[in-house]
Amino acid sequence: MAVLGPLTATPAAQSAQAAPATRTAQEAQVSGRNTHTVVTWGAAAERQGAGPADRGYRLIVRTSVGGTDLRIRLSNAFGDHPVTFASAYAGLRKQGAELVRGSNRRLTFGGAASVTVPAGETVLSDPLPGRLAAESDLVVSLYVTGAQGATTGHGMAMQTSYAAAGDHTAEEGAANWSDPMGSWYWLDAVSVETPARIGAVVTLGDSITDGWASSTDGNRRWPDYLSRRLQAASGGTVKGVANEGISGNKVLADGAGESALNRLERDVLSQPGVSTVFLFEGINDIKAHTGVTADDLIAGYRRIIDRAHTAGKCVVGATVMPFKGWYEYDDEAEAVRRGVNDWIRNSGALDAVTDFDRITRSPYDQQRILPFFDGGDHLHPNDKGMQAMADAVDLSALRCAR
Repeated sequence: MAVLGPLTATPAAQSAQAAPATRTAQEAQVSGRNTHTVVTWGAAAERQGAGPADRGYRLIVRTSVGGTDLRIRLSNAFGDHPVTFASAYAGLRKQGAELVRGSNRRLTFGGAASVTVPAGETVLSDPLPGRLAAESDLVVSLYVTGAQGATTGHGMAMQTSYAAAGDHTAEEGAANWSDPMGSWYWLDAVSVETPARIGAVVTLGDSITDGWASSTDGNRRWPDYLSRRLQAASGGTVKGVANEGISGNKVLADGAGESALNRLERDVLSQPGVSTVFLFEGINDIKAHTGVTADDLIAGYRRIIDRAHTAGKCVVGATVMPFKGWYEYDDEAEAVRRGVNDWIRNSGALDAVTDFDRITRSPYDQQRILPFFDGGDHLHPNDKGMQAMADAVDLSALRCAR
């Protein structure tokens, strides 16, 4: 069994981790009935424009929880035609588009090296034997053939991935991966096998959750900081984190991606091993000035909470952050925000509340984000703000008795 090791290992350790190894007793237990599948990375699927019919994609993603038997989920949710993945590999990144030597391994689908996914469908790879460490820079390389029309992907990755002409998926070098890109394509989830007690949290949000104004290639979105806290915490059972933010997303209306209500099943509830939904949306409904009231948003929140509870998930909600200084701010929108936040804090409808508003607002003008946390547009927090948000989450509140 080849072992996928951590990116931070020394070169000597990396070579050892990539070498064949004997399955330990602990790993044998992980493959047994006391385990289950947990999402370790996710990105919300969106409709993207048409791309080349034949292209290679080398996608860089940062995992959360570690485990064995890695699987990837490929999505053609927004495609109008079938798409064929002629080749797929998974490995560990060394730097840029270069992989750790010996880590790149072929993925299969029902035992086959290629798979065709019909329009509107998704597919899971077969489990890849071996152990993937927590907080790894995972590289998924895909060669897509015969693509037509709209593609499925995630537009604002805040991470540089790479494209290539032709099939170079098996290569560990970077020479042929010369086309950098700022979006992910086709890949929308990665999962691993963990002990059954381990669960995951899915962050359902907009551009703030998606990471706008955080450092590109730095993994400094607030869910990234949350993941690092969860991996470091002893005794906790929530370890997986899937970031399902979409820039511009709304609770009630489609537009920048399907609304939170319409994408809840695909992006959140369908993910394996999820114990908690972290709901942090609403600012785009408010600032759009489409007539949405606090009562309208509250009704939307209740529908999300009810559906998540019916699925057996805990729901943690976060207050909507201040945005005075953003060009769409006015007193009417601010009144809706205050009404929504009052309900989030005091209704009791949520299993727990994280008060992002209180954490990020200026003490001198509570309608404004604290300048130290301001990413520059008075709406999106910078890296320091992202970290403060993650630090405000009560880790124990991510698991409830449900």
